[in-house]
Amino acid sequence: MLRSTFRRAARTRSVSLLALASTLAALPQAAFAQDNEAPEGDDQGNQIIVTAQKIEQRALDVPITISATSGERIEELGVTDLDELSNYIPGLNIQEQSANNPGIVIRGITSDSGSAQQGPRVTLYYNGVDISRSRGSYQAIYDLERVEVIKGPQATLFGTASAVGAISLVSAKPRAGFSGEIRGGYGNFNQTLLGGHINAGSDVLAGRIAFEWRTRDGYVTNLSANQEEDLYAQDQLGVRGSLRYTPNADVTVDLIATYDQQRNGGTPFISGTFPAFLGAPGGAANAFEDANLGGNPAGAAALGDDQLGLNREVYDVNLTAEYAFSDDWTFTTVNGYREFDSREVFDADGSAAPFLEFTENAEGWQVSHEGRFTYSGSELRASMGWNLFIEDGLQNVPFATEEGTYLQCLTTLFGAPLIPGIPCVAPDGTVPAAAVTGLATGGAFQAIPYSSVFENQGRNEAYSIFADATWIATDRLELTAGVRFLQEYRRSGFRADIPNSVLSGAPLIPGQVDTNGQTITAEEKFQAVLPRFNALYRISDDVNVFATVSKGRRSPVVQVNAAGATTIPEEVVWNYEGGVKLAAGPVSGSLGVYYQVYDDFQVSIAELDAQGNPTGAFVTASAGSAKNLGVEAEVAIDVADWLQVFGNVGFIDGGIDEDGAFSPAFSGARFRLQPEWQASGGLTIDYPISDGVRFFATPSVTHRSRIFFEVPNNPLISQGPVTLVNARAGVSFADERFEVAGFIRNAFDEDYLLDAGNTGGAFTIPTFIPAEPRFYGIQLTARFGN
Repeated sequence: MLRSTFRRAARTRSVSLLALASTLAALPQAAFAQDNEAPEGDDQGNQIIVTAQKIEQRALDVPITISATSGERIEELGVTDLDELSNYIPGLNIQEQSANNPGIVIRGITSDSGSAQQGPRVTLYYNGVDISRSRGSYQAIYDLERVEVIKGPQATLFGTASAVGAISLVSAKPRAGFSGEIRGGYGNFNQTLLGGHINAGSDVLAGRIAFEWRTRDGYVTNLSANQEEDLYAQDQLGVRGSLRYTPNADVTVDLIATYDQQRNGGTPFISGTFPAFLGAPGGAANAFEDANLGGNPAGAAALGDDQLGLNREVYDVNLTAEYAFSDDWTFTTVNGYREFDSREVFDADGSAAPFLEFTENAEGWQVSHEGRFTYSGSELRASMGWNLFIEDGLQNVPFATEEGTYLQCLTTLFGAPLIPGIPCVAPDGTVPAAAVTGLATGGAFQAIPYSSVFENQGRNEAYSIFADATWIATDRLELTAGVRFLQEYRRSGFRADIPNSVLSGAPLIPGQVDTNGQTITAEEKFQAVLPRFNALYRISDDVNVFATVSKGRRSPVVQVNAAGATTIPEEVVWNYEGGVKLAAGPVSGSLGVYYQVYDDFQVSIAELDAQGNPTGAFVTASAGSAKNLGVEAEVAIDVADWLQVFGNVGFIDGGIDEDGAFSPAFSGARFRLQPEWQASGGLTIDYPISDGVRFFATPSVTHRSRIFFEVPNNPLISQGPVTLVNARAGVSFADERFEVAGFIRNAFDEDYLLDAGNTGGAFTIPTFIPAEPRFYGIQLTARFGN
């Protein structure tokens, strides 16, 4: 995943408090709850209740392509993270390089840039609030009510970030009564799990506290004596407190506070060029052997730590209120404040040499407020309102190395070693280049530490008004039109502290330029109009067909670096799709076809200086026009009361147009992380053995065709087809109050890559990250209360 940079301006938390206070002032008796608890009943397939159109509807009745999964279904699948869930949703692929670096792909279009100067393409919503900024977006999926994946541009409903779709996470809400659950688990790699929730309250006031703590050893052995943990070790904690106030049938107020913390081991950026040990196979195959990532303990003062890994904290507060002030009218307001602070130390060269050692310090805050009136009549449904969203953040990227080692390694890579005959890394994984400083200075110095830092900054303010109306023309036909008017202010900044090298007399990383203590800034304002049009026709009570046309937009980029400021134009997509949905007796399914046309498609590329040398940063460019054609299908069949089979498939034919407008190398390239085929299938067994005792099992298989990790495409920086087998099975006792379950993921221990290229690739030494191996374990669950 690309590592870019960004910065926070003055912390104006008062904006958040002002938005919350103004909301409460506008609602003396009543506020709101956008994602109210779904009514009891069917919670699978097209019968699940969703709020994708800001009202409660069956997924069957929503005239857009939507995949909805209940919290119960997530448990049945044995899914513990969003990347695992994406294997079961056609058109969705989530790559979690780390909790600091999630990449979300909907219909083959990636949203994974961490730059505050660049907007996301996919909106990730958490209890109705946009949390799409990638470094602050990772959210554990414990104690959820449901997950909705809405595909295609959804700017009218979900804001400007929904250029290709949206993902909505809805947590379980407090309810009347007293109940709770406690879960514990253990598995290979010393996986441990402790989680659960407790719920208590009345019909007027109820509270719920949920938590999850997961740990495990790293699954990539690190041979370096400098590092205490193996790579991809995990230690993460999530805690959520929820309060629901319902003074009467017309008013619901939800207050939710969430804390997430990660103390994870280093990301295994494993070099395909430099061996970790004698006999290493070389190339991408190195990713499936022991690693030797030494980091740079001597540079700890600059990097912030002598250990590789992620230290991240996220704080989130959400206030949602709903007031039904007449039989047909409801006012809803959603307010949120989110703050994140992370430090990730990573070894970009993927070897024992202290060559390319970086830290990414990312921090930021955001505040949002939405007010919405909703009308639901017999012939018309409509919503209208306003939204404001303000975010401010930074990415500060220190670099630390040893001068002689760096110069020897870099010049060797470009075919002109500083001292001939001395390799950067020897075949046995040792670092002969460490002796170069002593040789170059005649013994005056044995090591010369070097460090530099650059920082990107960004502030985005978006103000919009929107309206969406559905005319119920007949009992069978519904026509919908909506539009969002957007005013956007974007400010970007850049600064760099780049000293000259003692040995070379110039900055070590070619192309890096010192800004002499100054911060270069630029700002611009933009406007947009984003419409959508939908039609739904009920062939019968069980079968609907739909068609939609919608416009999506990725914001322009005010791009600032040491050379000054440039503006990358907005990316615009027109989406055309149609499909059919059914929920007839034991069968639930959907089939959809879409076609998307892009103008000024934005890509992230390695920044080069005037001489073609890498600077270590990534910039945004417009690759011209692009197109996407795809088909998605889902089906679930209740074969018996105790047996359901399910499956889905997605096909995508997309990429940058073959016109060479941007670069011949990009012409015809498939999008990053876009598979041509994606499919999954399985069955769910829930069989009564005796009174109060049930056997349950959900075996499944997932498949994904080749994906490329970079644009332009390079077969060496790609992953071929991957098929995984997963399962969860167990027994529940005492009417499901107690449960014993086993799980296995990647049952046949397939070796495959999670990512490749990365920062090292910009220096001609791509690194490779192995995906998860076989994980298995056991979990115990106890439930109590009513």
